[in-house]
Amino acid sequence: MAYAPETEALEICRDLIRIDTSNFGDDSGPGERKAAEYVAGSLAEVGIESQIFESEPGRASVVARWGNQDSPKPGLLIHGHLDVVPAQAADWSVDPFAAEVVDGYLFGRGAVDMKDFDAMLLSVVRARQRAGAIPDRPITLVFTADEEAGGPLGAHWLVEHHRELFEGCTEAIGEVGGFSTEVGGQRLYLIETGEKGIAWMRLRARGTAGHGSMGNSDNAVTHLARGLLALGEHEWPAEPGPSMQLLMAKVRELTGSDGTPDELLEHFGPAVRMIGAGMRNTTNATMLQAGYKHNVIPGEALAYVDGRYLPGHGDSFLPTVQQIVGDAITVEPYISQDALEYAFEGDLVDKMTIALHSQDPGAHIAPFLMSGGTDAKAWQKLGITSYGFVPLRLPADLDFTALFHGVDERVPVESLEFGAKVFDNLLSLL
Repeated sequence: MAYAPETEALEICRDLIRIDTSNFGDDSGPGERKAAEYVAGSLAEVGIESQIFESEPGRASVVARWGNQDSPKPGLLIHGHLDVVPAQAADWSVDPFAAEVVDGYLFGRGAVDMKDFDAMLLSVVRARQRAGAIPDRPITLVFTADEEAGGPLGAHWLVEHHRELFEGCTEAIGEVGGFSTEVGGQRLYLIETGEKGIAWMRLRARGTAGHGSMGNSDNAVTHLARGLLALGEHEWPAEPGPSMQLLMAKVRELTGSDGTPDELLEHFGPAVRMIGAGMRNTTNATMLQAGYKHNVIPGEALAYVDGRYLPGHGDSFLPTVQQIVGDAITVEPYISQDALEYAFEGDLVDKMTIALHSQDPGAHIAPFLMSGGTDAKAWQKLGITSYGFVPLRLPADLDFTALFHGVDERVPVESLEFGAKVFDNLLSLL
């Protein structure tokens, strides 16, 4: 059979989607063990040994050494995660775990986040291993558990308990980036060079408990509502950092237009939801808790807020939130992870660019700061520079960013095959 690194990408992705690895953020999910065993078996089939590590029963990650381990070149970490967010089957047009192909799209939970990349990577590695085309660089392949809950049972656990696995690695490639969008009628591929910090907060309002039929000017629920309204209406200013400044420069080049960052962002259409969030701090209330009976005014009310801050804003973000919501509410840090940002330059960036041009010669490429977080936050603890690079050439009319954690999550089959070819070319350059 002729060497074709993309050959198995679709079937591997279908296999992985059919293994339910829903992560509910607690112990109620099925875990990643079955998927980890599938990955380990796929590697073993072509002679690559791997190890499965369980942080807790069923919460499994896979680690394998590949490439020329004797090379003097610095090690490269290539990683994907095996867990997915839950899916409500009633909301979908197809079974989210059936991995159906409809009108050229592979549907399923994880098709975009991120079993597509797991499959592309396995397809390329297996093809190269069979052909004896092993990269001349030490490579560590990692497929993690628990990324969708921040990684305490996955990447962060591996860093804490098995730091030796990453010895020699200086750079990493994972999600989210490498996908195309259309700006000024031209394809623009976005490579992730940074991530906002995570500042999940608990807002606590206290008041005077009492009977629901009586007047009460010290109502905890009312205090909380006022604070949340103020936070929801607060307009965080656009403060683009280095990555987003380069992206805006590329937008100006492609469109010939100028203006404020927000005006330039309009060229991304629906993708502005994610891309625009890399320009400013954000706060979104996500959960509320208050009261226990209809006619009892509670003495306390709680809200949980998903806060994300730009690099360099870690010290000022929570104090600013406290100022916005007012003194009647206490802002408590709940889960925190640092922001990160790396320069869009160097040998690996150059090779990612060349690899994209190998399959799309007219491609335009720019960095961006990602609104969410990935396992890169764990690798940062080891001093590893991380980039998001899951190369996908996408239809211009596809609202791709809405598919992350969305209903009817899907990826074009052609995009899977394109990504495998690009990634194979990248490995040939290493």
